[in-house]
Amino acid sequence: MTSQTLQSGEPAGGWPLVSVIIAVYNGDRFLSSALDSIFAQDYHPLEAIVVDDGSTDDTTDVARSYPAVRYIYQANQGVAAARNKGIAAARGDFIAFQDADDLWVPGKLAIQVGHLLAHPEVDGTIGMWHNFADGAPPSEDTAAGPDRVGLVTLVARREVYDRVGSYDPAYRVGSDMDWFSRARDAGVNILMLPDILLYRRIHNGNLSRQIDARAASMLRMFRASVERKRQKLT
Repeated sequence: MTSQTLQSGEPAGGWPLVSVIIAVYNGDRFLSSALDSIFAQDYHPLEAIVVDDGSTDDTTDVARSYPAVRYIYQANQGVAAARNKGIAAARGDFIAFQDADDLWVPGKLAIQVGHLLAHPEVDGTIGMWHNFADGAPPSEDTAAGPDRVGLVTLVARREVYDRVGSYDPAYRVGSDMDWFSRARDAGVNILMLPDILLYRRIHNGNLSRQIDARAASMLRMFRASVERKRQKLT
């Protein structure tokens, strides 16, 4: 992991608040580790918002065992709807996402917020991840998977969501891909950093491993992007 810390000088009134949104469904096995990796960050202030998408396990108890967590429950509607509810509740100038089964690398927020503060022309930043198998310790020596960037590493300015809109709940899988496609078409400047910012846990319940649903979402996303571009030309 490279190191880029906050070097632009402290803003008036202190550093801006970052809202971290964790959408979770039946994630009691991993949620504590995910939250610990958030609260271990050396960047403050931050708020952690757990949006429980109708879990039937002990997710509620895990989330509420953290006094600093803002816990929100909704009937099961999917990850896109949960993320939208988290954005609506967020109070921060910046929005960040964490999946309930992944781990943030130490220093992640300082790297990304520092870059955004130093570069006002950049709307959001994403970075690299390393996969690790459930049951094994995360390591930067682990071979990176084929999908090495994504929404789970995104930190963006709050106003970006006013431009792009929310995540489409019609995508049970792939709502992040659709959002990134719309952001690109809207001219949003999302910069990919070379830093490893996330350890992504590989287990049997990974939503992204639903290959058929993911392929269908990608086809739908492509068609929607082509239609948006066609409408701009007419």
